[in-house]
Amino acid sequence: MAARARIPRVLSIAGSDSGGGAGIQADLKAFAACGVYGMTAITAITAQNTVGVIAVEGVSPEMVIAQVRAVSADIGVDAAKIGMLGTAATIDAVRLALGELRPGTPVVVDPVMVAESGAELLDRSARSALIERLLPLATVATPNVPEARALTGLADADVGALARAVHALGPAVVVVTGGHREHATDVFFDGETIVELPGERHPDGAAHGSGCTHSSALAAYLAQGLTPLDAARRAKEIASAAVRDGLGGIGAGAGPVDVLGLLRDCGPDPSGPRWGRRERDQE
Repeated sequence: MAARARIPRVLSIAGSDSGGGAGIQADLKAFAACGVYGMTAITAITAQNTVGVIAVEGVSPEMVIAQVRAVSADIGVDAAKIGMLGTAATIDAVRLALGELRPGTPVVVDPVMVAESGAELLDRSARSALIERLLPLATVATPNVPEARALTGLADADVGALARAVHALGPAVVVVTGGHREHATDVFFDGETIVELPGERHPDGAAHGSGCTHSSALAAYLAQGLTPLDAARRAKEIASAAVRDGLGGIGAGAGPVDVLGLLRDCGPDPSGPRWGRRERDQE
């Protein structure tokens, strides 16, 4: 009997979104959509919905490390994605935990600072810890434009200059995502070459969780052996389609992205839904 191919294993170290649109929940959906096995180490629990973040409670640094050790010892980690961290103590815990992964494991750092609703998800006192202790460990860092400006202090710089400035903080590769830009173009910089990754803007879509989806997809493709540039291209496509297909009818606020095609596959349209086909097949 032929041996089964091993599915790539990707770990998300991030916060939980009780509304299911972003954070750990978005990461697991993106991992599934990209064909990898997803694992989690939860750094914080948020009480939030599509309207906003109501409360945040951090997980102890010891528990964060324990989660990473548990999955890495038994299952293994082919790539890691890091999202919401919250505090300097959590950043130190994640740095320690990353040091226990197999050398060369790709690490994608999504420097989550502020939720789409405006709630702060990273203590201001922890920003220097993120810059000094975590960004230098990143294979790829994926800030959006406001995050890149906050990390570098360059309020008026163009996106190319922001990518170069973030790269100077230590990550091997930077992708400044284009969700906050007029033309939704990502900018990739590997220390030598700037590459623009154009994308279509979808004003009628839903974007909550798009950054989490992008960084998780990028980590998934690195785990599958793609180069950072090819992984960034694929992640851009995945995140853009998820916004395009976003679930604007979920909740009263910013709707979540749909990386799994839920509306397409399970909606009421008799020409397409899975459940509709199953019902007809049983008649």
